[in-house]
Amino acid sequence: MAQPNDQLPVERLGSYLAAHIPGFGTLLSAEKFEGGQSNPTFLLTAGGGRYVLRRKPAGEVLPSAHAVDREYRVMKALAATPVPVPEVRVLCEDDDVIGSMFYVMDFLDGNVYWEAPLSGFAKADRTAMYDRMNAVLADLHQVDVEAVGLTDFGRPGSYFERQFKRWTKQYRASETEHIEAMEALIEWLPARMPADDGRVALIHGDYRLDNLIFAKDRPEILAVLDWELSTLGHPFSDVAYQCMQLRIPADPELGNLGGLGGLDRRELGIPSEEEYVARYCERMGLPGIPDWSFYLGFSFFRFAAILQGIMKRYQDGTASSAEALTYGRMTRPMAEMAVAFLREQGEL
Repeated sequence: MAQPNDQLPVERLGSYLAAHIPGFGTLLSAEKFEGGQSNPTFLLTAGGGRYVLRRKPAGEVLPSAHAVDREYRVMKALAATPVPVPEVRVLCEDDDVIGSMFYVMDFLDGNVYWEAPLSGFAKADRTAMYDRMNAVLADLHQVDVEAVGLTDFGRPGSYFERQFKRWTKQYRASETEHIEAMEALIEWLPARMPADDGRVALIHGDYRLDNLIFAKDRPEILAVLDWELSTLGHPFSDVAYQCMQLRIPADPELGNLGGLGGLDRRELGIPSEEEYVARYCERMGLPGIPDWSFYLGFSFFRFAAILQGIMKRYQDGTASSAEALTYGRMTRPMAEMAVAFLREQGEL
């Protein structure tokens, strides 16, 4: 029997975890974290310590979405690499335990920051934190996928072509209104798609500030979270996605959707988009990133499609977070930002 997104059958779950995680002990409580638009996430307190559970939402979901099993597999594979991830403990594919697939990982006692300007930090700390974000992303894109057993984690080649088709299909499946800007992107992107350059890397798919756990006492990243969209793909997609987010207006009402748009990044100690991309390229040994307008435009389109999925789940009553409506309403503005950017570049 399916459990609501904000509830877990503590007794049944506790028995399962005690049998599958050494030293787990008795499950004392399960508290749902705020946020988490896709997969409901819980803090588990047990006799043996604290853990985090990520579950697939209850109810009907879009095909290939909410892939907690992919999250589990990629974090397990990355354990022996420079990319920081929590230790994963168990993957349960039996829906009878809590009503949907889930996995459990260790809880890490650090901080997650939800606003891009990092208010309250010294200028030097902001510089160091953004530099670490950049370094970890470069480390991820240099992971030897064969050595970590992920050669079958995605299809190599034609990444953007396949992603465009996938997210257009997902968008159409969750479409709740006609958005002119999305239609413009759906027409423009395939017409301006760069030729495949053969680059393939393990990519995160949702690399951003609030998917990172920072140490409490230093600008160090303890873990990268939320690997649901990870795959073998083109590394420039991760770079453009992060830069796309930082272009979004710094509006407190947008919560963690807000970026750095309109702020003086130099005054904050946060690198400009050009500086951030250049530092990444330096770490990767690249001369630069061509076709930047396409990669950025694609990132806006893909993010808008993701937000549309949240809106659809809100309307269907299966959204994980109470903020789902706020997120879903951002679909149109995101698409319109992309169109405005492309027009500024003389591309539309």
